[in-house]
Amino acid sequence: MKKSKLCLCLLMTTMLVGCNKPTNIAPPYDEDESSYVYTPQDMASRDVQLPTTVPTLNEDSIQIHYHRNDNKYKDWGLWLWDPDGVDDSEVDVFNYMDDFGVTASYPLSKFGECSGKRLGFIIRKIADWTKDTGSDRFIDFNSVIKDKNGVYHVYIYSNDSNIYASPNKTFADQILSASFTSDSKISVKCSNSAYEYYLYEDGKIIASGTGLKYKQFSIDMPSDHPTADITKTYRIDVVFYASGARLGGIVSVSNLFKSDKFNEGFTYDGELGAIYSKTSTEFKVWSPVSKSIKVRIYDNGTPIEVDSTIGSNQYQEYTMTKGEKGVFSYTATGDLEGKYYTYVVTNSSFIDKEIVDPYAKSAGVNGLRGMIVDFEKTNPTGWDEIVPHPYNRNELTVWETHVSDVTSHESWGGTEANKRKYLGMCEEGTTYTKNDVTVKTGFDHIVELGVNAVQILPIFDQANDELNYAFNWGYNPLNYNVLEGLYSSNPHDGYARIKEFKTLVKKYNEKGINIIMDVVYNHVNGAVNSNFDVLMPGYYYRYNQDGSLSNASGCGNETASEMPMMRKFIVDSTSFLASEYKLGGYRFDLMGLHDLTTMNKLTAECKKVNENIVIYGEPWTGGTSAMESFDLQSAKQSNANYYKGYGQFNDQMRDALIKGGLNSDTSLGWITDRVTVNQNDVNLIKKGIAGITYNSNGDINDPNKTVNYVTCHDNYTLYDRCYVTLQFAKSEVKKAATLANAVVFTSQGTSFMLGGEEMLRTKNRNSNSYNAPDSVNQYNYNNKITYSDVFKNYQALIEFKQTVTDLHSSTSVVKVEDLDGGSVLKYSLNSDDKQYIVIHSNDVGTKSSIDLSGYKLYLDTLGTIEKDTELGNVTPNKYQTIIAYKAKA
Repeated sequence: MKKSKLCLCLLMTTMLVGCNKPTNIAPPYDEDESSYVYTPQDMASRDVQLPTTVPTLNEDSIQIHYHRNDNKYKDWGLWLWDPDGVDDSEVDVFNYMDDFGVTASYPLSKFGECSGKRLGFIIRKIADWTKDTGSDRFIDFNSVIKDKNGVYHVYIYSNDSNIYASPNKTFADQILSASFTSDSKISVKCSNSAYEYYLYEDGKIIASGTGLKYKQFSIDMPSDHPTADITKTYRIDVVFYASGARLGGIVSVSNLFKSDKFNEGFTYDGELGAIYSKTSTEFKVWSPVSKSIKVRIYDNGTPIEVDSTIGSNQYQEYTMTKGEKGVFSYTATGDLEGKYYTYVVTNSSFIDKEIVDPYAKSAGVNGLRGMIVDFEKTNPTGWDEIVPHPYNRNELTVWETHVSDVTSHESWGGTEANKRKYLGMCEEGTTYTKNDVTVKTGFDHIVELGVNAVQILPIFDQANDELNYAFNWGYNPLNYNVLEGLYSSNPHDGYARIKEFKTLVKKYNEKGINIIMDVVYNHVNGAVNSNFDVLMPGYYYRYNQDGSLSNASGCGNETASEMPMMRKFIVDSTSFLASEYKLGGYRFDLMGLHDLTTMNKLTAECKKVNENIVIYGEPWTGGTSAMESFDLQSAKQSNANYYKGYGQFNDQMRDALIKGGLNSDTSLGWITDRVTVNQNDVNLIKKGIAGITYNSNGDINDPNKTVNYVTCHDNYTLYDRCYVTLQFAKSEVKKAATLANAVVFTSQGTSFMLGGEEMLRTKNRNSNSYNAPDSVNQYNYNNKITYSDVFKNYQALIEFKQTVTDLHSSTSVVKVEDLDGGSVLKYSLNSDDKQYIVIHSNDVGTKSSIDLSGYKLYLDTLGTIEKDTELGNVTPNKYQTIIAYKAKA
């Protein structure tokens, strides 16, 4: 997945509501603000010179003032962005200076909708992105006072994570957090000492206090309002001691959502969404905290703001009724198939906020309106006969791809209208010819390769512009149960994406190939104002103690799978997609961010849909999670013994072979080290071949839980990794790259490869191509001609993996012998009628001969021995895999 900027979300926002200083104030008890006095710097001695006069703008603007004690600013820049915007608008330079330091001055309009809300920033070294402090920071404009020219000033000191209101390190008055710690107690934390507070319930004052003298204090609910009501709005006003400023903010009730009382009273196990029949549609949405929800029904899925020609904003609106467990419902009579709908939500945080139903099963353009679907109208001819192939997960050869990569290069040769589309990915008959050599491309290329599973990078509805193509891996979820319209022939029509993807699934199924969907339930594109956030503020995401969003996804937020209704959503969603689209499996992005209970439950439910469904994921996170009892609950690698029916990527074997992933360009593995053999790498490879993974709790001797691989969409392609680490020895790169996947395809467990490796795909050393253009990500089928021998090797290896029964065993049966100081690996395998010997040889040292008398050659990846040749004593060459066979006695 892509690693992107972090975003934080405050559960409580503050605003200035008054400025009357209280009387008879005693010195505050915990007043500890420093008496720091800033000393101006000599600008002439600075290593950078910038303009010193900042022009006055005719609109609100931001000035971030940055001070370094060493007075050296040349190597430092910053990154500014709107953390809540769908599209980033970013700048990266300091453009002025004063005697404090350097200044970034920009109008807030440059950052989209952030004006009056928040702005994210990083101060970092321009060359390598080393941050001045360890995390991204955010300016809340409600806690910064504008000057008379409409300028928000903030002051930053090097190696200091605080954001100051003045050069002298004073803090702006701010309510940092206010939340219920139980249904009868509120905790409040302020930046400066408070003196008085006033507590409101739905606008009426219910409690107050004075003489606090503290930055942090708690409030007990009054006797006539003993417990919190989650459907009501609680607000706290605080009068600050020093300034007399009176600030106010919403009190969060999110802590109450984790209580047994809440779960018993509001966890709902029924069906949600638009429940369609030809005579009526019942709309059901869960939102216990909301006061009212209305459903809007549109004839058109395109807002006029998107397209004024074909769009329409006409709708009929109906008030929903709140029932048991906090579920709002409304039943509309008549056949509504093909119409579109939204919900309009009012609660303590939002008033008449229009959103898409999280359970919507299709949508109009850009996912802005959910669609009411009659799925009987979406099935291609013969769909009812399609059943996912019942493969043993350990005979799977998974080929990972992106819809666009298959068809975007000119060498694909298919229908122009199908480029980058579902229909292009399954278009038959495409070829490429060069110098009188013709090769199959696209769909026919995949079929010819022989894989039995294709994993497609995310194809759920993404936060993007479906009318203007721009490449993106798709790890920016918007509507989970809706297919992405960018890859359909008509993004305006919610039916087109369904019909065309089903056509893709059907065509692959007819060729013996199951479709595996890459899913990203661990985060959303933007938590703030998302449909989950609007329906239940503070429920669906994890939060840090200060109220900010936990960000172990590296994408600004992480969903709280352990919360019963988030767990229900993930289980419902995966079950629906597996059933409706006849999927062969799922790949979970950052699976370590999900809890074990959720993963175990969704796997069990999906197996009710397809008993052979294959589920696996990344058993790690992108950072530190706020998941409670993370070490015990997380579906991370060290807890793999608790997986029930699903598996994990074996990054240990990957790293032992090529030091892939996030390893440096100079890190060397068993294949890429040309001088020495690391015995630890040898041991990890031997375990990987036997389907064994290792973690801090010991070996996991279960091939059913192992996905062996060397490369995926993240990081370098296999060619690029070998090209970099072998110091540009191109003559060796081809052999080394082939050897790496030869080990993968002769191992127990699920075998996985990045699409295009079979023709030495390169991304020109772009290791994070999530939004790079097609020219970086696409498959150039000319490579299939140039490296035809590599393609034939992959065909043979894939066929071998699928037919040798020892490689399909659910227990570790392979015993690997290492020879010549670990530079040669040798092991035996059995199939129904044949016995095999597999030999892998790296580039280190002199090789000894191996007696293969009585065996014939199945595969020599270097092509030095003819297939089916009788063998005797064989001395392996460097970067060579030899597979020999004989009939069983």
